[in-house]
Amino acid sequence: MGEIGLKAIILAAGYATRLYPLTMNTPKSLLPLGQETIIDHIIRKIEHTNANMITDIIIISNAKFAPAFRQWAASRTFSRPVHIVDDGSTSEVNRLGAVGDIHYAIQHLGLDEDVLILAGDNIFTFDIQDYIAYFHQVKSDCILVQHIDRLEDLQRVGVAELDKASKVISFEEKPTQPRTDIGVYAIYLFQKETLPLFTTYLIEGNNADAPGYFPEWLYKRKDLYAYFARGKSFDIGTHSAYLEVKEQWEQNNIE
Repeated sequence: MGEIGLKAIILAAGYATRLYPLTMNTPKSLLPLGQETIIDHIIRKIEHTNANMITDIIIISNAKFAPAFRQWAASRTFSRPVHIVDDGSTSEVNRLGAVGDIHYAIQHLGLDEDVLILAGDNIFTFDIQDYIAYFHQVKSDCILVQHIDRLEDLQRVGVAELDKASKVISFEEKPTQPRTDIGVYAIYLFQKETLPLFTTYLIEGNNADAPGYFPEWLYKRKDLYAYFARGKSFDIGTHSAYLEVKEQWEQNNIE
């Protein structure tokens, strides 16, 4: 595994129907947050890393919203190349799902580098650079975790069980009865050797929807390590969640 040339993939191909009417004609990642948009703040986190850590940013959209992302990208200046990838889907009916979109990007772009996968609707304060340094240290695929107190919050994310070395020994996405309080956020690091396994995963007929289903399958086949992050994360999945993030942003309680 090399220590340069990592690609960042931002998953932004969903249709966010729970946020209608806000997202009927605007992708969720381009909803305003302060003077910018949700995805601007995600990209800022990526751009705070050393330039040799992440060389390119890939945004996966759909046929409906790809033009909006291209227009947004044309209005911005980035410190590294940003690529907009259209997955070809047009609605909830034929969407590929998060895992399907990762696989599409790998195949469409011929990716053969380590990758950082991020959800396009999560605002966070974690230091990605420290996370990537840990990834290189353990020389293994990684998940980013935190201790979560509330049961209802754990039931909405992946939940991991770790050994003393922080190696994953069990993983369950959106469990009804979580085995631990270690919640997994949608920020993953995968070695380039892992990328062909996305094809295997989908050929087997596994769930292509939430990105956490892939590491749930992966840990039984490859070593997977957990990085404990310090900071906050906000999943903007509902109107109330979006309003909460906007309110905290205005009060300078996020970054």
